[in-house]
Amino acid sequence: MKTAIYLTLLLFIVAAPMHGQDKYLCKNGHIWFYSETPLETIEAHNNEAASVLTPATGELVFQLLIKSFKFERALMEEHFNENYMESAKFPKSDFKGKLVNLTEIDFSKNGVYQAVVEGKLTIHNKTNTVRQKGTVEVKGNTILVKAKFDVVPGDYDIEIPSAVRDKIAKTVAVNVDMAYQPYKK
Repeated sequence: MKTAIYLTLLLFIVAAPMHGQDKYLCKNGHIWFYSETPLETIEAHNNEAASVLTPATGELVFQLLIKSFKFERALMEEHFNENYMESAKFPKSDFKGKLVNLTEIDFSKNGVYQAVVEGKLTIHNKTNTVRQKGTVEVKGNTILVKAKFDVVPGDYDIEIPSAVRDKIAKTVAVNVDMAYQPYKK
């Protein structure tokens, strides 16, 4: 819980220039990744991603702690944090961007809308521009955002030792599932 509050406060600092606009907050977004090779399947879930969405501008910010990813096997989690992600050195990941097809999304009307988001994704202290398709579902006062995209570890300077290189997919599938509620001041 402290993690979610801490991340939420950081998000509001980042989102500060958006004064006077309605914001939606997600305190426990679900981000998970999946890697499958003939030798091994790796899956990890993080239910502590914090995010802010501003429907009027389409601005979207999220942040998560790397150590919050949970694996089925403790040894995988240890290797992930210590050997690959170096989570003590690079503790968080974040995204800052916006919905680029905002005119095609009606936040005042229930429905599922195709969305395109573009922005800066930072993992392992390396930032890349990403553009990805997803969906925005408006359900009463709730906004659900879902996306699935691929991450190449090398694009974020994540080194995979040759001894285990065949156990980790060259491209890792990342899923984002956020449920936003109106932020009440």
